[in-house]
Amino acid sequence: MFNKKKQPPIKSLIAEGSQIDGNFRFSDGLRVDGAVVGSISGKPDQASILVISETAMVTGEVHADHIIINGTVNGPVHARLMLELQPKARITGDVHYTALEMHQGAIIAGQLRPILGADEKPTLKLAANNA
Repeated sequence: MFNKKKQPPIKSLIAEGSQIDGNFRFSDGLRVDGAVVGSISGKPDQASILVISETAMVTGEVHADHIIINGTVNGPVHARLMLELQPKARITGDVHYTALEMHQGAIIAGQLRPILGADEKPTLKLAANNA
C-alpha cells in the first residue's frame, strides 16, 4: 500500500490568498491553501500526494495517488491509493478511493465509489477521537 513506500515530497504550494483559474497538473506533492477553479491532477505515471488544507477551496475534479483533505472540494475526488478526510473536510461530489480514512466531522455530499480490483473489498477506516 502507499504508506509502506516513501511518500513523494511536497514541492509545490498554492498559498492562502491566491487563486488559480484553470487546470493544474503537478508531480510529486502539492499543498493547496488558496483557491483553485479547475481540476487538479497528479501525473498518473508518478507517485503523487495532494494536501488540501483547512483554508483551501477547490472547485473542480481532483486526481492523485494519496489525497488529504481538510478544506472544501466542490467536484469529484479520485484517490488512486489513499484518501484521508480530516475533521473539517467538506466534499460535494462523488468520491472514488482504494482506501479511505475518515475523521469525525468530515462531510461528503455525494456517493462513495470504491476502486476495486478482482476479489477485493474496499478498505475503510473510521478515525476515532482519542481525546
